[in-house]
Amino acid sequence: MQFGGGFIELAVLFLIFAVVAAVLGAKGIAGLSMQVAKWLIIIFVILAIISFVL
Repeated sequence: MQFGGGFIELAVLFLIFAVVAAVLGAKGIAGLSMQVAKWLIIIFVILAIISFVL
């Protein structure tokens, strides 16, 4: 059973969005996108560990 299905893809998407926003000068949006990407990666890692244990 795979718990963290779409989290890593969403994290990569938000990371790319943050980099593009930072290049274009939208620092507020870039910071928010980086926070979302960070939390999605944390959730993915936690769910991956749970799936390995179970």
